[in-house]
Amino acid sequence: MAYSTLSDQVKNLTNPQRSDAFVRQFRDAVREGEIEAADLPERFTLPKEYRRRGAEGTYTRDVKNMVVNVTPAYEKWFAGVDEELNARARRTAAPKASLETVESGKVDFAAMVEETRRKLQGSYAKGQTLGQSRKGKTATVAKPRTRRTTKS
Repeated sequence: MAYSTLSDQVKNLTNPQRSDAFVRQFRDAVREGEIEAADLPERFTLPKEYRRRGAEGTYTRDVKNMVVNVTPAYEKWFAGVDEELNARARRTAAPKASLETVESGKVDFAAMVEETRRKLQGSYAKGQTLGQSRKGKTATVAKPRTRRTTKS
């Protein structure tokens, strides 16, 4: 049986800035019995650098080290978690609609057309409903008085 420490496993991560999330998932997996690990008395520093809002500089965190039994099941779990953490980090925002993005195919033109039709139809229906509701109210409103142009 091969044994390794949590600190060594953190060093093997593809994206060290996700080390805090890895440690959290690691501890959850140990608690649920997915992997076998035991606490060690020493601590180690995570490679992730944290920043406080409105403050200068960065800081790091220390966590308790653990010894893990490296089995094929653990290696499969590690590969899955590492891939998942790396995939989340690569999330990008949807491209903004413009002539260039439509021409390059980054934005689906048919979906844009359908969305525009839906918005226009909703706006038109709202206006029609508003007009119909006001139509009945105009008959009960009193006519405005005309001003007198001469003194009596």
